[in-house]
Amino acid sequence: MGGAQNPCKKKKKRGGRWRKVTAEQAQALKKVNEWVFLEKTACRSSSSSDDDGGGFLPRLVTCPKVSDNRVSFELHSHSIFSDGFLSPRALVEKAHQNGVKVLALTDHDTMAGIPEALEAARKFGIKIIPGVEISTIFSQSEDSSSEEPVHILAYYSRCGPMRYEDVEKFLANIRDGRFIRAKNMVSKLNKLKVPVKWERITKIAGNGVAPGRLHVARALVEAGHVGDLKQAFARYLCDDGPAYSKGSEPSAEEAVRVISDTGGLAVLAHPWSLKNPAQIVKRLKEAGLHGIEVYRSDGRLAVYSDLADAYELIKLGGSDYHGRGGNSESPLGSVSLPVLDVDDFLKVARPIWCNAIRNILERYAEDPSELNLEHITRFEKTTIAKGSNHKGLIDRCLSLWLTKEEVQTPEFQATMLKLSHVAVN
Repeated sequence: MGGAQNPCKKKKKRGGRWRKVTAEQAQALKKVNEWVFLEKTACRSSSSSDDDGGGFLPRLVTCPKVSDNRVSFELHSHSIFSDGFLSPRALVEKAHQNGVKVLALTDHDTMAGIPEALEAARKFGIKIIPGVEISTIFSQSEDSSSEEPVHILAYYSRCGPMRYEDVEKFLANIRDGRFIRAKNMVSKLNKLKVPVKWERITKIAGNGVAPGRLHVARALVEAGHVGDLKQAFARYLCDDGPAYSKGSEPSAEEAVRVISDTGGLAVLAHPWSLKNPAQIVKRLKEAGLHGIEVYRSDGRLAVYSDLADAYELIKLGGSDYHGRGGNSESPLGSVSLPVLDVDDFLKVARPIWCNAIRNILERYAEDPSELNLEHITRFEKTTIAKGSNHKGLIDRCLSLWLTKEEVQTPEFQATMLKLSHVAVN
């Protein structure tokens, strides 16, 4: 299953020896579990009292004892809000069936599916990391012939990006370009005597969803021009294919900077698909890249692990699950991440997320408007009554994400004090 491998489970080595658990692995697993199961303890504690602490303060609770020494992370998945086949709700249910405890929904160029995923996750006790996979272009020089598409994964806190409007504008521009790009692909296919209808592609994509190559590929399969999706890409839609087209993608460096500036972690997706990953990693590291995908369902790819070591990047991975069915893709949760790498991920991510949450709370404390409240509860599907006391909702959002230690820093305590005055007023 995808996620932190269980270092406590003894495995036989060749020759009949047992592999021992190191103290470092045991400590890492403990810290990972503490963060993962915050939600479970927060939900349990919320039933005891809704008014303790004076409002706007995350409940300080202890983590439950975890009987299962394995915590499964799935950090790369897609839903019908981009080019996946499952709704966010169905994706979360599938994750639960596969034993996933932490799921990052990383749709292409949109975070619109996050609220539905969060709502569904409550039923199954899964922690959702709000994410997005951003389509970009990397240029090795000013010559456009040296350009190649690069995907950057962004991972945010429960509250989402700081300055959400800036991020959404950035993503909307890319989505608009996807419509133009798909139309250009249809035009090229028609010239190649491989006709597909634009109306069918938009219907496959769904209402309001920016069409991607996968939607065009599905239309090709339906029209009988190719036998399957793999053939559609190989013949027409791959990066060098005769029907390939660019959209309005930003530079990879710009995307990394936007993610870093808005409280997210920037991770290079599937570097094995790139022509010159070493040069790309070098440039993106200078722009603020935090990590790189190294693990797939078939294990760790040493060349990319070495690249991560060379540039001091965290090592991650995910199934890139779309829900196509059959044997054409890795199952959801099938990428096993060593617990030490998961711990490294959280060591880098949590201070960034905590600072982003504090920044969003500061904006609300300075101006307790409905708009600034939305920045805190953006991904909540709960209806907020105008003029009501919002402390309970904010309490719940924070207690599901922040630990006791994170809340008790002097900086965060100062923010909490400002919020307590807002509650009184």
